[in-house]
Formats: sequence, structure tokens, C-alpha cells
Amino acid sequence: MPPDVPACESLEVELDDKVVFIRINRPDKANAMDAAFWREIRMLMEWVDRTPEARVAVISGNGRHFTAGIDLNLLSEVGLPAGDGCEGRRREALRLNILEMQKSFTAIEACRKPVLAAVHSACVGGGIDLISACDMRYASADAYFCVKEIDVGMTADVGTLQRLPRIIPDGVARELAYTGRNMDAEEARRVGLVNRTWPDRDGLMRGVTGIARAIAAKTPLGIRGTKEMILYTRDHSIEDGLNYIATWNAAMIISEDIREALAARAEKREPRFRD
Repeated sequence: MPPDVPACESLEVELDDKVVFIRINRPDKANAMDAAFWREIRMLMEWVDRTPEARVAVISGNGRHFTAGIDLNLLSEVGLPAGDGCEGRRREALRLNILEMQKSFTAIEACRKPVLAAVHSACVGGGIDLISACDMRYASADAYFCVKEIDVGMTADVGTLQRLPRIIPDGVARELAYTGRNMDAEEARRVGLVNRTWPDRDGLMRGVTGIARAIAAKTPLGIRGTKEMILYTRDHSIEDGLNYIATWNAAMIISEDIREALAARAEKREPRFRD
């Protein structure tokens, strides 16, 4: 029996043949990220992580834009909380608010399943934080990317400055963060922010869905280990990474997935892996 898909206010969710489609669903607000969004994206990524039938997730946006970033009304709400007059305690409460928002996108990175971003039109501010936490990014030709926080008088604080320089050249990341300029889809592809582009949104969704389904057909244990190793190696030395993969495979390599892959090859058929 298929698992129940969580109900959301700001996100639309669909599980279809091992792929979870998550669509930001505030088209009348350019998909700006309100309070419900921050709660729900974290909840959904934790749901994807623990749901065996969900092997890959695709994040996209309904309406004209992928996302305009954080809802400015929410930005004013998460400012300095009211307190008992102690400035230190108010600042500590604000710090905790920021840390909680960071966890919403860290949940994307921490999810054991690959997460793909399909971007059309505007991907601004918090949208960069979001896609930087994804495994891969793809775009339609009309997409553009902007680290907008500098233009509203603040420093990006939900992951862009920590993850973006590990995806694109350091100097390019700095230029985007310092200037707040728009980067178009072709430049994004050229510098490695997105893997591929398509002429329009329909082509983008068909293409990304095809990639997601190709990943979903692979061994779940192998995909899970691959994501774990890539993330670990990003933050550790080559020697540490080699030691970790030796230990990991010593524990995980003897699985029915390997037997199924070998049997399928011998029988000249597609492998069928358990969730």
C-alpha cells in the first residue's frame, strides 16, 4: 500500500513511481517562502528520507517563477523577538530563529535520497540557499539566479555563502553575493551551477523527470552510499574519504542488490531492486 503523502499549505506534493515531486505552491506571491514553507520543506525532506517508496525528489515551482525567495513579511517577523528588555536574550532568540531556518535546507542535503532542483524564471535570495542544498540543479532558458540579500541590507544566512562556493568558482560566488546581479541560465550552466538547460519549462520538467526516474531505477543502497560519500569527501581529506568508504562497503556491500544486478546482467534484463 503506498504511503500517505503529507498535506501542506505552501507546497504541493506527489509521489509517482518512486519519484517525489515537490512544487512550491504560492504562485500569486511569486512562490515567496512564508512561515509554512519553512516548516513544510523540512517535514517533507524528513518524510522522503524515511519513506522506502520515495527514491528521488524533484523540487520545482508552480506559476511564473521558481521562487522570489523569503517572504518579506516573514523577514520582519523573524527580526528581534520581544523579550524582557535584556538585549542579549533577544539576540540569542534571533540566532535560534536563524538556526531553525537553516535546518530547513540542511534537511535537503541530509536526506539520504537524491534531490534535484528544476528552476524556471526567477530563483532569487532564499531560492539560491535552497538549490545550493540540492544534489543537482537544472534550468529552463528563461531562468535567472540572484543572491538578493545584499540589496535588502543583509548577509545571506541560510546556506548560500557556505554551499555556493563549493559548487561554482569562488570568485563567481563572491561576485554574485557582493553585487546582487542576475546570472542567466546559460552562464549558470557554464560555471556549473546547473547541469543542463532546456528551452522551456515543459522541456525542463520532462528532462528532469527522466533523470529522476533513471536514478530511481538504480540500487537504493548504492545511491544512498554514493550521496553519503560525496558529502563526506567534500568536507574531509581524500585519505579520510578512502578510509570511510572502505569501512562503509565492508558493512554494506554484501546485499541482495548486488546479486540482483549481476543476475539481471546475466539474464539480459533490467534489474528490479527492492525499496
